[in-house]
Amino acid sequence: MTVQELAERLSLTPICVAEPDREVEGGYIGDLLSWVMGNAQSGDAWITIMSNDNVVAVAVLTDVALVILSEGVTLDERVRGLAEKKGVNIYTTPLSSFAIGAKVAALL
Repeated sequence: MTVQELAERLSLTPICVAEPDREVEGGYIGDLLSWVMGNAQSGDAWITIMSNDNVVAVAVLTDVALVILSEGVTLDERVRGLAEKKGVNIYTTPLSSFAIGAKVAALL
């Protein structure tokens, strides 16, 4: 399933859409960035409440397909611009990490 297809099926709100045709192969939920760096896999949908510059850096390092910000978290314009520059797909949802994670798992 592509990022675009997943976003549409889950009614995610786009923040930065760099590669809508990227394949989503799995999922990971985590907020401790060093832990995410060691455990998230390339192609994952990474679900987090973190919204600073480091989220973009970790997304690039781990090569996740997209970042889903749960709990209605958004990015400020500076971080959104960084995500755009680095080519990172980022979406937001009002759902909890648990709820959106369950929905992602059901689709993949």
